[in-house]
Amino acid sequence: MKKTITETRKYRLDMNEKILSSGFRDFNKFFALDNKAYINGALPAKTKELMGLVASMVLRCNDCIFYHIDRSIQDGASKEELTESFNIALIVGGSIVIPHLRYAFEMMDEIFNERNNIKPED
Repeated sequence: MKKTITETRKYRLDMNEKILSSGFRDFNKFFALDNKAYINGALPAKTKELMGLVASMVLRCNDCIFYHIDRSIQDGASKEELTESFNIALIVGGSIVIPHLRYAFEMMDEIFNERNNIKPED
């Protein structure tokens, strides 16, 4: 069964909260380090999210792909910027990235549709 964007976001939040409240401090340290890596610095946050997206596609992690597309769009990425990032991932990762490229296009369209209040087709 396919999760909606809202369900995917809620699952991530709920599970991250469970992990971070487990009492194992190393999880908290890593999450803080990860969060800090994507804030504005010499490179804007949007650029860093697009870089994370490319790495996630090459590493073939759909959960991460969803997250970085969602964050990139929140940070102002356009479809053209995302598409060029998808292309870099395909060039670097090769044909094994194609299934994740499909997923990325699907998620990009759904997130942009959500932002524009367009209902998904049944």
